[in-house]
Amino acid sequence: MNNYYRTILINLHRIIYYVIKARIWMKDIDKHPEEERYNIAREMVDKMNKSAGYKTIAYGLENLPKEGGYMLYPNHQGKYDVPGIMATHEKPLSFVMDEKRSHIILVNEFLELVQGKRLEMDNPRQTVRVFQEMAEELKQGRKYILFPEGGYKENNQNVIEAFKPGSFKLAQMSKVPIVPVALVDSYKVYNSDHVGPVTTYVYYLKPIPYEEIKGMKTREIATMVENIIREKVEEHLKTYE
Repeated sequence: MNNYYRTILINLHRIIYYVIKARIWMKDIDKHPEEERYNIAREMVDKMNKSAGYKTIAYGLENLPKEGGYMLYPNHQGKYDVPGIMATHEKPLSFVMDEKRSHIILVNEFLELVQGKRLEMDNPRQTVRVFQEMAEELKQGRKYILFPEGGYKENNQNVIEAFKPGSFKLAQMSKVPIVPVALVDSYKVYNSDHVGPVTTYVYYLKPIPYEEIKGMKTREIATMVENIIREKVEEHLKTYE
């Protein structure tokens, strides 16, 4: 039994509790401010992590912009990526995911709590519409996670795939800073054969202001951010070998 199913079994009572609580809250979302909902999402992650022995260490928190919205662009390793980031990110944060995977029990409730976005990967018009919504929200101060690799491979082994240029169109539309995020060993939690405690790492790297990418092609931005993250992941792996 891998960690994914082990965690579900250990936390079955918590999953039932949080699913019911989230569904009740969603019936009248205006009663529950964003910060309150985000804190519940983080509480859920924290309790599951402690019960199963997962720990996430964050570096570079001082790099997060103090004011306004921003985009977090991390490498993608598996199901734990969003919880791992949220476990270390105190301010309310949301994320974007594949619509087809978003209706799984608990995932759906987690997404709803933080008012995340669902992308229909085979529907470019819907993607443009969602990006327009997100751009307006980012301008108003919201913060989002978007994975420029798209999907992920099982047992990732900290390998970084090519970043998709289209995902950086959102940063251009919203004109908010890009924060590259390097994830290390996140795949070990739910997307490998590893069983037992895991320590993962989140590196918040130096933000890239809009002025620096203004006029650049999205392919150039994608390559730049990919290289920044790849360099940090490789640096970590060499340090901890």
